[in-house]
Amino acid sequence: MLWTCVLLPTLALDVFARAAPDDTQRPFVVASGGHYPRVVAANGCANAAGIRGDQLISAALAFAPDVVVRDRDGDAEAAALAEVATLLLAFTPQVSIVHPNAVVAEIAGSMRLFGGLTQLLALLGASVESRGYARRMAVAPTPTAALMLARAGHTQPVLRRSALPDVLSPLPLTMLDFEPTTLATLKAAGVTTFGAAHALPRAGLARRFGQHVVDTLDRALDRAPDPQRSYEPPPRFERKLVLPAPIDNVEALGFGVNRLIGDLAGWLLARGLGVVRMSLALIHERYVRDRGIPPSTAEFRLGAPARAPAHLHAVMRERLARVTLPASVEAIVLTSDETAPLAGRNFGLLPEDEADAVVVPLVDRLRSRLGDDVVTVLATHPEHRPEYATSATTPETRSSQPRTHAHSTGPQKRNRKASPLEQPSAATDAPRPLWLLDEAKILSGALEAAPWILRDGPERIESGWWDGHDLRRDYFVAETPQGGMVWIYRDHRYGTDDGEWFMHGVFA
Repeated sequence: MLWTCVLLPTLALDVFARAAPDDTQRPFVVASGGHYPRVVAANGCANAAGIRGDQLISAALAFAPDVVVRDRDGDAEAAALAEVATLLLAFTPQVSIVHPNAVVAEIAGSMRLFGGLTQLLALLGASVESRGYARRMAVAPTPTAALMLARAGHTQPVLRRSALPDVLSPLPLTMLDFEPTTLATLKAAGVTTFGAAHALPRAGLARRFGQHVVDTLDRALDRAPDPQRSYEPPPRFERKLVLPAPIDNVEALGFGVNRLIGDLAGWLLARGLGVVRMSLALIHERYVRDRGIPPSTAEFRLGAPARAPAHLHAVMRERLARVTLPASVEAIVLTSDETAPLAGRNFGLLPEDEADAVVVPLVDRLRSRLGDDVVTVLATHPEHRPEYATSATTPETRSSQPRTHAHSTGPQKRNRKASPLEQPSAATDAPRPLWLLDEAKILSGALEAAPWILRDGPERIESGWWDGHDLRRDYFVAETPQGGMVWIYRDHRYGTDDGEWFMHGVFA
């Protein structure tokens, strides 16, 4: 086995800084709680001003009066670890979280698939960095050894089990998750390195500090089983991104929204799903919430399950352009409201096959720009009468039946039920117009004023005797004097060859 550890050394800072495109514009620090908060992490601009870790916030304000201070967010850090673990599931099925800031993954079975160890590590590192997290990676035959090496900054891969004693021996014991009292007692006895601790008598070490200390040393050297609890993504995606500073315009939210889209795409890929419906909540500042103003929300519906980041980002950009902010936004929350299975795309035979451009369906773009209720599709029904053959519906609930040629437009007739004796219309070569009029237009006098040319027909449609809406019509494709093509019929319900003429549809 071969394990890699992805360590996030500045996780406390990254959960805030990743929402901004550049962290060098203004000093930014994360502070601990308590009466005397201290600096937990600082960005590059804060370090340049002289701010350092474990410094009192009062001292940091003296160095940089304009510094932005945020309290450490443990929930956001845990969510970030889960996000990185979900991201790694695209490369290997065996991933585990090691609190407070690391993820380990077994990669021996994935190296050949991704072109070798070097290529795999490059892909892993690039994926983590693309989400806005600084990372440090190490490779070793055991997860405990990989964790120690990553914490110590030893980035050279260790591939052989026999090399572990020499590599781990000089590392300090602080690289292991021992109790502070255990570390202090061993340090008082002059034992500060892994090699010195492993050289102690095992029975005495276990009796003094517990068997788990001995087991941890053995696990690091692959002399005892080192089981890890596999990570499983949650059944529903919900991710909150706290902004470094309040934002008062929608366009400036684009960078943070794009971050969340990447998180959602990784979650969907890990679970083999595509999103059908999602929502974005824009959380305003506290003083606005205290006044009872709820978060601004934007809902998104897709015509079909999707998970390509470019697709989702295009849909969100169109929808957010319609949002008006009543106040500044300090956090955004993205939620998957409805998902559906979505098969992965096969690898291409040739290198250029992998560069397919993502095409955003027109229906998704229209609904994002104009609203969910603006775009509808037609559901078909087993009915011969054109008025009742189809009904308007949303893309999510459209019928799976094959589409007929006739289209219904009258809202009062959409819920019409066909007779139990009615069978689906047989396939016909007779032309059907795309557009039906809401109500058939009587042509009395129009046919005599100028000649109309009958191009196709007649086609007899006779049905509806069971529900009182019976009809008997002969349909024709006709050319108007102006050159347009229309669908007309002669009504024979009350007799033959003596009914009036009506125009029912228009050909494009």
